[in-house]
Amino acid sequence: MNLGLLSPSRLIICYSLSTRRMYAAVTLFVFMCLTATTNADPHHPCHAPNMTGFMNVMSLKGDTKACGAFTYDSMGKKLRFRSNESHPANTSVGLDLLMFFNEGIFYEIDSRNQSCEKKSLQCTQHPLDIPDDATFKGVKNTGSPSIKGEGLKTHEWAGSMPDMKGCYSMSVTMGCLPVCTMYFHDTYSFMVSITEVEIQIKDPDLLLVPSYCVGQPLEDTPEGTVNSFLNEFM
Repeated sequence: MNLGLLSPSRLIICYSLSTRRMYAAVTLFVFMCLTATTNADPHHPCHAPNMTGFMNVMSLKGDTKACGAFTYDSMGKKLRFRSNESHPANTSVGLDLLMFFNEGIFYEIDSRNQSCEKKSLQCTQHPLDIPDDATFKGVKNTGSPSIKGEGLKTHEWAGSMPDMKGCYSMSVTMGCLPVCTMYFHDTYSFMVSITEVEIQIKDPDLLLVPSYCVGQPLEDTPEGTVNSFLNEFM
């Protein structure tokens, strides 16, 4: 990637869904990745609460890779994501993932055919929680902080992903609710935006292994493969 061709931007990373603006955000993102290990800061990564909401995954070329609902158990480190099959731009129709990050396993679920695949996780990073080794980059005010209801203050975090040969930049609210995350990989880059968040688990059963998946053997992972939640969109 030629950094000299990119235009800097600091304010549109999380809210622009247009291709031109997302490319403009690349410069800031790369800068944050390159400086993620410098300048020690007293801030420590916070951890998001239990959540229910919607997740949109878009490539930096403007293609919608996935759009759907999620349920997240913060203490148990469990995540369920189901793509919205009615979304006209959704390219991940039928994607249903149940992640157990503490156990290092996940299920790809096919509820229509009542079948699933059980796989091991080589990378447990995901866009709903700040990694413990993330570097605090600063506070950003989007919109107008001086006008009530017209601004959003976020904390910016960044870091590297050695397992996936990439880096990331995360924006979270002052209460640690994720707003968006940008991921850069050596061959593919995308943005994950989080909306309509409620601080509760509405349906705990979504975080249980379906009965037809119980007892499913763990599949072998081919050499060189890195299974992760993020890889499902690459």
